[in-house]
Amino acid sequence: MRLGYDLTIEQSQKLVMTPELIQAIQILQFNTQELDSYVEEQLLTNPILEITASAPQESEKSTEEFQTKNEEFPSKDNNEFDWAEHFKEKEYDDISYKQWEYNAEKSEYTYEQFVSSEITLTEHLMFQLQFAPIKQSCRAIGRYMIESLDENGYMTLTVEEIAKEFGVEAEKVSIVLEAIQNFEPAGVGARNLKECLLIQLRHQGKDDPIVKEVINHYLEDIAGNRLNNIAKALSVTAKDIQEISDLIKGLEPKPGRQFGSANETRYIVPDVTVEKIDGEYIVTVNESSAPKLTVSPYYQKMLIDSDKESNISKFLTGRLNSALWLIKSIEQRRQTIYNVVSAVVKYQIDFFEKGPKYLKTLTLKQIADEVGIHESTVSRSINGKYMQSPRGIYEIKYFFTSGVSGNSGEGIASESIKTFIREIVENEDPKSPLSDQAMVEMLTERGIDISRRTVAKYRDEMNLPSSSKRKRY
Repeated sequence: MRLGYDLTIEQSQKLVMTPELIQAIQILQFNTQELDSYVEEQLLTNPILEITASAPQESEKSTEEFQTKNEEFPSKDNNEFDWAEHFKEKEYDDISYKQWEYNAEKSEYTYEQFVSSEITLTEHLMFQLQFAPIKQSCRAIGRYMIESLDENGYMTLTVEEIAKEFGVEAEKVSIVLEAIQNFEPAGVGARNLKECLLIQLRHQGKDDPIVKEVINHYLEDIAGNRLNNIAKALSVTAKDIQEISDLIKGLEPKPGRQFGSANETRYIVPDVTVEKIDGEYIVTVNESSAPKLTVSPYYQKMLIDSDKESNISKFLTGRLNSALWLIKSIEQRRQTIYNVVSAVVKYQIDFFEKGPKYLKTLTLKQIADEVGIHESTVSRSINGKYMQSPRGIYEIKYFFTSGVSGNSGEGIASESIKTFIREIVENEDPKSPLSDQAMVEMLTERGIDISRRTVAKYRDEMNLPSSSKRKRY
């Protein structure tokens, strides 16, 4: 074996992940809120960028015009390009470097788009505490007790703990607790589920001894629909236990959840809107919440006036390149999302026309081949993004679903099969509910080839109990 140094020429291909490419991938993956936050960060770090207000004549400019003007950007290395000379020759104007803008007129916003603040459980109970028949000295205990309730209205502290906190007898705290348990909603202030249900029965005036017995000792049997076991233990008929079961299931196990909670409020801003106009589905990408970016005329003039070899010129040139790349990346994101969603709408047209039962199986590869991009790009463009359509708001991932094959060879999505299963359960005889195997036979008659295990899996995903638990007496 000979050791030595040689000069050789070889040809190879490799992909280099430049910072600009990483930024473009990140921007594609952002949803509307994340993009807005990211742009705000860039505005703080890049003085070249600034926000501009939408002007009617500017907002009417289409995406095609944006792309046409951006074709004037040089294709050679930006670090070697003389931007100052370029601005002088092209008579630079702000509009040439603005991202696409959505024409959001003020009349677009209506009162229907806003919600009023909801009353919380704590506020509701504090109002009732003012009129409670307890001594003034006990009201501080009442306020402390109300504020210690969890979001469902249950006690999180014991009577002894509260008594120790205020240095009073437990009896005094029990009197305040009893007063709170008479507040609305019925069941609030309970220490466990059984007490919550019993309080609600007392409010309804249904203090039946058998019902109390069932709540105290047979709640698990009620949950498992083992009504015959309860009937034998209490020496009553299964029909009587069925009526008691219906009564108990009609009570509210979490009385506090009907009130608003600021911590649980979640807002969805659709990234894409699909509207049916003149029989055609139109896709619009929502960019109204993102700031409208432009290149600062002040720094443009500074770049023209500065010495080409100065540090100022080099700094501004680098910042300008970053700003233009950011604007291009945002526009590319919009165009990619538009192309992907348009292909999805075209493929799932039966869903939009006829409903969830007509949802087809769809994979990332199918849309990638249709649009002419990689599967990973499709995945990033739909990740965490939502679509507002005539049939409601859906996560775009909803339309990418697996399923089974029909007798005719077409793919039937799992969501479509779940809709069929739910219909079968809703229309069955409650005294003789259908088994999973019976559902398999019914689905086979509809041209859906599916196994019993798959039916059981879909039923569990929809939180539908088994046939033994659905049976009524």
